[in-house]
Amino acid sequence: MQPAISALLISFLISLGAQASLAASRPAPEWDIAEWINGEGSSLTELRGKVVVIDFFQLWCPGCNSFSVPLMATWEKKYAQAVADGRLVFISIHSVFEGHDFQNPDRLRLYLQQKDVRHLVGVDRHRGGETIPETMQRYQTRGTPEVTIIYQQGLIRLQKFGRFDPAEGETLIENLLEEKGI
Repeated sequence: MQPAISALLISFLISLGAQASLAASRPAPEWDIAEWINGEGSSLTELRGKVVVIDFFQLWCPGCNSFSVPLMATWEKKYAQAVADGRLVFISIHSVFEGHDFQNPDRLRLYLQQKDVRHLVGVDRHRGGETIPETMQRYQTRGTPEVTIIYQQGLIRLQKFGRFDPAEGETLIENLLEEKGI
């Protein structure tokens, strides 16, 4: 490879890394939930000072059923003490962008019972004929499943679409929980 092309490629890759880093540290937008299941709702502002893990999912999504929903259950067990201490919160947001008639709140409640999901679940709000629900738009998700981890100061530290190495999320969660002042 010629030096000029190599330098250009390195510069481009560094730029991509910087953009990914910036994207993973942007302020987390407030969610807009039409209905909460499994408890009283909460706002992101109310959760400031806690690590927040969000699973954007749909009940009929194959990746959600085989990856993110089981991952949330695994992490809830693994980090049960941090949840009990109020340092870590798990929230799922049912972000339906297709099959609206089938993926309704009644079916969602049954699904949550069958999957033994006990943490807060929000039904993402649809506005005036929009296909993509409000919170999904605000977080600029690419679909479902998508997992987002928010730092105590309200910044997105990780946002992953589809499958990813859970160890990456676990390392981040553990590092955030260990930070002083938490």
